[in-house]
Amino acid sequence: MAPVGVSIRVRDDHVVIDNGILQLTLSNPEGLITGVRYNGVDNLLEVLNKEGNRGYWDLVWSEPQGSGIFDVIQGTHFEIIHEDENQVEVSFTRNWDPSLQGKLVPLNIDKRFIMLRGCSGFYTYAIYEHREGWPDFDLAETRVAFKLRKDKFRYMAIADNRQRFMPMPDDRMPNRSQKLAYPEAVLLTNPINPDQKGEVDDKYQYSCDNKDIKVHGWMSLEPPIGFWQITPSDEFRSGGPVKQNLTSHVGPTTLAMFLSAHYSGEDLVPKFRNGEYWKKVFGPVFIYLNSTMDGPDRQLLWDDAKLQTLTEVESWPYEFPVSEDFQKCDQRGSVNGRLMVRDKFIDEEDIIGDAAFVGLALPGEAGSWQRECKGYQFWTRADNKGNFTITNIRTGDYNLYAWVPGFIGDYRLDVTMTITSGNKINLGDLVYEPPRDGPTLWEIGIPDRSAAEFFIPKPNPIYVNKLYVNHPDRFRQYGLWERYADLYSDSDLIYSVGESDYKKDWFFAHVTRKTGENSYQATTWQIKFQVDYVNQTGAYKLRVALASATISELQVRFNDATVNPPHFTTRLIGRDNSIARHGIHGLYWLFNIDVQSTWLIQGDNTIYLTQTKSASPFQGIMYDYIRMEGPPGQ
Repeated sequence: MAPVGVSIRVRDDHVVIDNGILQLTLSNPEGLITGVRYNGVDNLLEVLNKEGNRGYWDLVWSEPQGSGIFDVIQGTHFEIIHEDENQVEVSFTRNWDPSLQGKLVPLNIDKRFIMLRGCSGFYTYAIYEHREGWPDFDLAETRVAFKLRKDKFRYMAIADNRQRFMPMPDDRMPNRSQKLAYPEAVLLTNPINPDQKGEVDDKYQYSCDNKDIKVHGWMSLEPPIGFWQITPSDEFRSGGPVKQNLTSHVGPTTLAMFLSAHYSGEDLVPKFRNGEYWKKVFGPVFIYLNSTMDGPDRQLLWDDAKLQTLTEVESWPYEFPVSEDFQKCDQRGSVNGRLMVRDKFIDEEDIIGDAAFVGLALPGEAGSWQRECKGYQFWTRADNKGNFTITNIRTGDYNLYAWVPGFIGDYRLDVTMTITSGNKINLGDLVYEPPRDGPTLWEIGIPDRSAAEFFIPKPNPIYVNKLYVNHPDRFRQYGLWERYADLYSDSDLIYSVGESDYKKDWFFAHVTRKTGENSYQATTWQIKFQVDYVNQTGAYKLRVALASATISELQVRFNDATVNPPHFTTRLIGRDNSIARHGIHGLYWLFNIDVQSTWLIQGDNTIYLTQTKSASPFQGIMYDYIRMEGPPGQ
């Protein structure tokens, strides 16, 4: 049978869109998602919640230096943008004017919802506009949130190996849980499911890198239904492919995150100043519903959601959104080329940029893409020959950026590219020369912008999430920062080059040491290494790449733990909070330290690494990679 056409019914307080597969109910004129009817269930959203707390777009904004204001975006005007039997698109707008200053974020917001004929789901996107001359403000977060029925949706899936029956929202209440170090984390002391007693629930344990957030959601087993949030493109997200964001968590809640300061801090909060003009399209994202005929089959629902994700990715950019602000395929351009790496101390020949991350973002300095948060970004991975192709790029001015796993630093093509509709730019061979002054004397870790290769301890038995036991993402267990003091109870970490193994002997995070109730002290790590001969006229270099920093200061000293001032300091850096949020990486930092030959001695040498800030257990850094270079010819 041919699928029935799409219909829309407009009532005084609700708009109902129906395509025979599902029925979507939106409040009129607010545009809140109040109901999703599917497969015999009247509403998949939490019917116990008020209508304004089921499905919605929201944002967090502030006036400069002001405190954050949470705003569930409610439209004031409803309009049917397109209506025929194949497609319905509706709009809920909220426009700003000077009488609203200080009360509402100074943005015009247009929320759109689309339903297609024969499609088991619906799309939503929004257009935000800050007009020239409007007040300054900061935009800390924006997203779409769905709160599903807790009596049905118990099983959550965010990856092939990250799926589980979840605790109930009631389990987080004081009579069933114990608060931990921050509000998002609780220890389940009397959960409804006794098998989950003694586990930790924390929404940050389910974060993902942008590049990996394509599909996630929940499954109901009676009846067997999947509710999936599919994001076919990262172009409207900020911070690049390895910026982390929330996905789904206890609620049952599922999120489409567009902007957030998680794992980055203030660096990724767009700040609009001097009345600048700004406009951006967030989405569309797809809410996909599926079901099984022959009883509950979680694997079948998940596999089908992944297949649908592939279909959505292949269909990007969609042709059906009506807004002219969402550029279609024929309006966009593409860039291709090949990236090589030149490091004469590794190979006389250029090295293939195998699996390099290559992307376009707003013009800026090398590496600026990871803090860029107002424009669009377009990323891909180079193949095993260094070839890359970036397609469907929106028109505008960009720089091309890259970084290559296995090499430190950031590449930027020193030219601003203007993408116009239909143009295809072939850049040919590009060569990245990573920072390098001399041969490697020794190194610790792998330059991949993550601390995952270092020693990650088992969690304290009283703080366990069973999903991450013997799991590749074992760093997502709660409380691992406390394990440092358990392992190094009397003295701090000492690493001996040539003897120690960074996989076993280098703790994944350089954290503070707890000395009492709410008291902590700075820690100093040591790297011991041999120098057979000190070249008194040669140049030595210490490269320190950090995968994360949270209100930290790293001081570096050579062979004298008390020299003041230190030989090098990063000064105060970082607010990404990755240690507390089980992130294994946040923003990337690279420090290139000139090492005077007078600091070194023939024979045994020691580098002292002190993280000086110690007001909390979460102040600290994660190392990505450390390399000592000697003078050329040594």
